[in-house]
Amino acid sequence: MSPVKRLATWQLRARFAAGLSARYAAEVPAYTALVKVSTQVNADYAARHGDADRLGSLRRVTAERHGAIRVGTPAELAAVADLFAAFGMEPVGCYDLRSARSPIPVVATAFRPIEADELARNPFRVFTSMLATGDSRFFDAGLRNRVQNFLAQRQLFDPALLARARVIADDGGCDAEEAQAFVAGAVAAFALSREPIDKSWYDELSRVSAVAADIAGVGSTHINHLTPRVLDIDELYRRMSGRGIAMIDTIQGPPRTAGPAVLLRQTSFRALAEPRLFRCADGRITEGSLRVRFGEVEARGVALTPRGRQRYDTAMAHADPAAVWGDHFPATDAELAAQGLAYYRGGDPSAPIVYEDFLPASAAGIFRSNLDSDGSDTRAADAVDNCGYDAQWLAGAIGRDIHDPYALYEAQAKEAAV
Repeated sequence: MSPVKRLATWQLRARFAAGLSARYAAEVPAYTALVKVSTQVNADYAARHGDADRLGSLRRVTAERHGAIRVGTPAELAAVADLFAAFGMEPVGCYDLRSARSPIPVVATAFRPIEADELARNPFRVFTSMLATGDSRFFDAGLRNRVQNFLAQRQLFDPALLARARVIADDGGCDAEEAQAFVAGAVAAFALSREPIDKSWYDELSRVSAVAADIAGVGSTHINHLTPRVLDIDELYRRMSGRGIAMIDTIQGPPRTAGPAVLLRQTSFRALAEPRLFRCADGRITEGSLRVRFGEVEARGVALTPRGRQRYDTAMAHADPAAVWGDHFPATDAELAAQGLAYYRGGDPSAPIVYEDFLPASAAGIFRSNLDSDGSDTRAADAVDNCGYDAQWLAGAIGRDIHDPYALYEAQAKEAAV
């Protein structure tokens, strides 16, 4: 009898990413077009540029995805952490979208692999937002209590699924026979629910924030978007628009320049109206629609050091960042490395370290660009934040260390270039 095949966590992660991609494509057909165009743009770019693999192989870039989900409580976030640990995905970074130019009432972390070889095998990431119900700038005491009571009554994940996830995480994998059922259960947990939505409750939360309604106005969570990676995001934007697909107005993040790409650029097609069922106050079930899910795409560049990030923030604060970019950033990898502005493996300018994380301003911009309106515009911009959400609080809430992205990049930079 042949031995039972065993799958490591990275293999489970690859299956999980592929499963979510297939489900999301079935739920949001325009996502299929986005993936198809991204794949063609990548192939065309690689054919024209001999150094197209400087930020990752074409295989990796084309297979790469990041997802986004939203949860309501620290307990739900801790459950997500337990589930994703079975796929070798750990929490990295703390993102506070309440401090963005257009505040969104969430704090977030990203679950992803942290080792270079794991990222090379499959770099799947999930940006996970948690509703900041403790922030009185968005939720008064009465509404906070009602939101928390609503969230306490729902169960996002089957306890048996979470229990198995903890065992798999501890074991570093599982048998192939078990993998299929486990991955299928994890994918199903993020399916869009077809249960009727309490319309008055959803509308009340929408007046606070459309994102708050998407989190706490329904009985489950779901994939909010699933993002392919592209080597030329400007060309992707042109091709999608040429297909008649409505894109958001801008590409979020740093401007396109002649120098090395840095950090992260993102754009998306606009959220589509999806049919949903609503329960009215008189008990009637009616048909309606919601616009909460969209198709995002990203282009990744070299990771910046804290010094580089300071320059980035200064440039982006300008009315026209592209016009002043050259005042803050040199035009070559060699100069970026020499000035300590970006990370390179072994200090070799030909071995850039890919930025694997996210930009809170860009994330908020993508969220907001896909909303018809949002009650949080004026609610929190100038008020005082005294609720204590930060990386230390987040780590305590989920019972796990939150990895510092800079520490991870520093460790990679000390490795010798291959």
